[in-house]
Amino acid sequence: MTQFLPPNLLALFAPRDPIPFLPQLEKLPHEKHHNQPYSGIAPFIRHFEDPRDAPPPTRAETREERLERKRREKIERRQTVVETELKLWDPHNDPNAQGDAFKTLFVARVNYDTTESKLRREFEVYGPIKRERAVSNHQSLKLNSCELFLLSLYLSKKI
Repeated sequence: MTQFLPPNLLALFAPRDPIPFLPQLEKLPHEKHHNQPYSGIAPFIRHFEDPRDAPPPTRAETREERLERKRREKIERRQTVVETELKLWDPHNDPNAQGDAFKTLFVARVNYDTTESKLRREFEVYGPIKRERAVSNHQSLKLNSCELFLLSLYLSKKI
């Protein structure tokens, strides 16, 4: 069947050149007797550098140490930010704070489908609502799965 193949494929099936003949060695390497016996590295130690002249070894930071260091740095950064924001915070001059804080109800983790009118209808049972306001994060402008509603109530009933 191979006689029908083209010459370029027949060349792939051609036998290789025979292995060249080499005369036998006098002795095998493990049979030779060495003039010098095997020795360790003791004669070469004088070529090494003096340990007193060597630079001190450098110690690399391990993964756990790096994670701990980054965690500490993050805590320190956050503490400085909190301290500066605390110095600037003045609750008495907040333009968004209105009314009595003891008559304000915070409603959180509200479903997307809930509207302000549904919340008003649910809480009007307990008294008239003076003011309602949806609070969102103005700095990040992220939409959350829940919103926080502030309801200022004049309670005529106990909740």
